[in-house]
Amino acid sequence: MKLQENLKMVGELTIQVFNENGDLKSATKVPNLVVTVGKNYIASRMVGTASTVMSHMAIGTGTSSPAIGDVNLGTEAYRSSITLTNPNGGNTIVSTATFGATNGTGAITEAGIFNYGTYAASPASGQFMLCRTTFPAVNKAAGDSIAITWVVTVS
Repeated sequence: MKLQENLKMVGELTIQVFNENGDLKSATKVPNLVVTVGKNYIASRMVGTASTVMSHMAIGTGTSSPAIGDVNLGTEAYRSSITLTNPNGGNTIVSTATFGATNGTGAITEAGIFNYGTYAASPASGQFMLCRTTFPAVNKAAGDSIAITWVVTVS
């Protein structure tokens, strides 16, 4: 008997832009790439060597396609803390973050999830980016806010 399992991680995020009055201006859904260091982070959590949870989401203006070896966004604009949930204790993790007025303005084209709160050009040991995505420009004016809901499913 030959047993075969193919463990996959896939993600999708929803980006909503609201104007200064709280009115929805646009909504976009895009897939993401779980990068190598993100997969290493998950393995380290399973054996108890990584003690920090994914805690921050960043947005940026970089346009290079996500690559499996990425450790940062192309051009980070702002990093915010996230709320993590595991609906029904299942195989899905939901990360949510809000980027308020004046935080990360301009043509936002990328996002990522991290286990540390301050940008580091060369992340230190134990600092990981889980996943990264790029998307067509989502324009964020100074008075606008962006809400991102990022769903990662292990299947």
